[in-house]
Amino acid sequence: MLTRTNQKNKDELSILGFGCMRFPQKGTGIDEARSIAMIRSAIEQGVNYFDTAYFYHGGKSESLLGDALSGGYRERVKVATKLPPFMVSKLEGAKKIFDNQCTKLQTNYIDYYLLHMLTDKATLDRMISIGVMDWLEQLKKEGTIHNIGFSFHGGKADFEQIISAYPWDFCQIQYNYLDENNQATKSGLQLAASLGIPVIVMEPLRGGKLVNNLPDDVVKAFKSSDAKRTPAEWALRWIWNHPEVSVILSGMGDEQQLAENIAIASNATANSLSKEELDVFEKVKKIMLERTKVPCTACGYCMPCPHGVNIPGCFASYNDKYLLNTKNNRLNYMQTQGVMSKKPSYASLCTECGKCELHCPQNISIRKELKQVKKELEGPLFKPVVAVARKIMKVK
Repeated sequence: MLTRTNQKNKDELSILGFGCMRFPQKGTGIDEARSIAMIRSAIEQGVNYFDTAYFYHGGKSESLLGDALSGGYRERVKVATKLPPFMVSKLEGAKKIFDNQCTKLQTNYIDYYLLHMLTDKATLDRMISIGVMDWLEQLKKEGTIHNIGFSFHGGKADFEQIISAYPWDFCQIQYNYLDENNQATKSGLQLAASLGIPVIVMEPLRGGKLVNNLPDDVVKAFKSSDAKRTPAEWALRWIWNHPEVSVILSGMGDEQQLAENIAIASNATANSLSKEELDVFEKVKKIMLERTKVPCTACGYCMPCPHGVNIPGCFASYNDKYLLNTKNNRLNYMQTQGVMSKKPSYASLCTECGKCELHCPQNISIRKELKQVKKELEGPLFKPVVAVARKIMKVK
């Protein structure tokens, strides 16, 4: 297992991290025996970074990881978990969540603690205003938290604002060959590196979408290379080719995925892809772009929408529907633009004021395209379901 050095604290981190949101399932719950065995097997083979969150697997991921790390394994790894800002309205609520997390994880310290799923600077400002950041800094001084970071699901402009607004110890972004110009983007990755902030990468395979159901012409493009690799290996090596990346998180759902990823992580070094291999990715990305419905680069110039629409986020969900041939597009859209966002930000909130179109460098007919997003990703029950889900999740 290769490692990369955290430039801030000199931790030697395995380049492959274990994402704890896709454990093997048994019936309607986690297959605990298999999951614990996989975690311990990963540790024995050199994986030392484990990422979980307060609500993964319906709130059971942290407990499962705590059980798996008992018996001497905890001291061999770095544990990352997250505080969900959308569930916190007062500092006391954050403290209660943190204490619960430590109990479930069976630990008295967290190595890497994140604000979960920041999408805009306003959320960070709210955390500052209610005292969360001061409290986290105090926990860090006490040694209860070792590193303070954030995970990001927004646009480029928001990422630049957030990462420049606070002396972060690390950050976590979605990054893969399809998202090179989406969300934080490559320039955001490079900005973090220039600020000396280590980057943890999530969704390297887009939840398996860059492995399964790929367009036939993309599969042919990969097979045209002399380097014979699975789509998963191509995708992972593309990310590890970036020296700015410290760790890739993979939500490995079975033993075969674990074995494949560990094998790849044994020799995937930075700047190791040849020109011919990089040219293959250019072919793949060209194919993907040709299937893109809206040429949005998530630059964020159209934002903020005065009526709360997350314009780049809506277009990203819409494009995914045609790029990746997935069946859960509406659910993903509902989660990211309705249930889990600070405020609902779906397409039907658009009032067609046109302010966004005045600033779009791609000259996109945003109002027209948002109508199409609404038509294809929303329905008559969309808003009531979002409202009920937000109430159940206690999203503030």
